[in-house]
Amino acid sequence: MKKQLPDMTLEELWELFPIFLTNHRECWKDWFEEEESKLTELLPMQKIVRISHIGSTSVNTIYAKPIVDILIEIKPDCNMQKIKELTESNGYICMSESGERVSLNKGYTVDGFAERVFHLHIRCAGDNDELFFRDYLIDNPSVAKEYESLKLKLWKEYEHNRDAYTDNKSDFVKEVTEKARELYSNRYS
Repeated sequence: MKKQLPDMTLEELWELFPIFLTNHRECWKDWFEEEESKLTELLPMQKIVRISHIGSTSVNTIYAKPIVDILIEIKPDCNMQKIKELTESNGYICMSESGERVSLNKGYTVDGFAERVFHLHIRCAGDNDELFFRDYLIDNPSVAKEYESLKLKLWKEYEHNRDAYTDNKSDFVKEVTEKARELYSNRYS
């Protein structure tokens, strides 16, 4: 009998779910829109500020992990635990909670990745650096290609260590996000 995901060590999970990058796929936009539609039906929309497609799958000029990242920004008076519970009832698994942030995944199985994989990030409105980063990459193709080059370099080195892969991108992401926040200061007010 196969181990269930909660019983696996971090190293076992990283082996089962390695980092891999692929050319942009047009279907990712459709996957986002279909998942957004499901979330819109599921969640109390009067408490939601915005649902956004973020991450590299939202930038159609660069390689990406085939995982669609979704950011849900909620109003300050919204019960984040209620939103978390509703998303869990729709097949999401909570991966982490810290303060005013909840991260959930969908599409991870004991046999590896499902056809469609999602990372859902629930945050309070305004905690949305990913939107600025995404927009800057879309508006600046040469910077997007720099990011792609960095990811391709890190991919094989950290194929089975998701934390190290992410950590080694963080300085680049932070620098670009700071530029984007300055440039697009009122975009998501």
